[in-house]
Amino acid sequence: MQYALLIYAEPGYQEALPQAEREAAYAEYFALADDPRCVESARLQPVETATNVRVAGGRTLVTDGPFADTKEVLGGFCLIEAADLDEAIELAARIPATRLGGVVEVRPVLRRDRA
Repeated sequence: MQYALLIYAEPGYQEALPQAEREAAYAEYFALADDPRCVESARLQPVETATNVRVAGGRTLVTDGPFADTKEVLGGFCLIEAADLDEAIELAARIPATRLGGVVEVRPVLRRDRA
């Protein structure tokens, strides 16, 4: 089954780390990306680059910036292939953000059959 690991953290948390810790965290992210269970992963551009789109009354409304004013923002994701939720949680716990004040949301991916 596929799971999305959605990584939420305070913007700039990695840059605030001492250089050695920052490099170790990056190495952990790269190791997870190289894990054969990782289908895809990406770090997102800063939240200030976000564009929000809504349709109300037939009109498309576009606004800049994050949707919500929160401390933590979606900073990246990893799409994994895991046998079950326990394995997905094990992979999520390897993400440095979980130890550095952030959180990883683990969510099963709903796939539509393409037959």
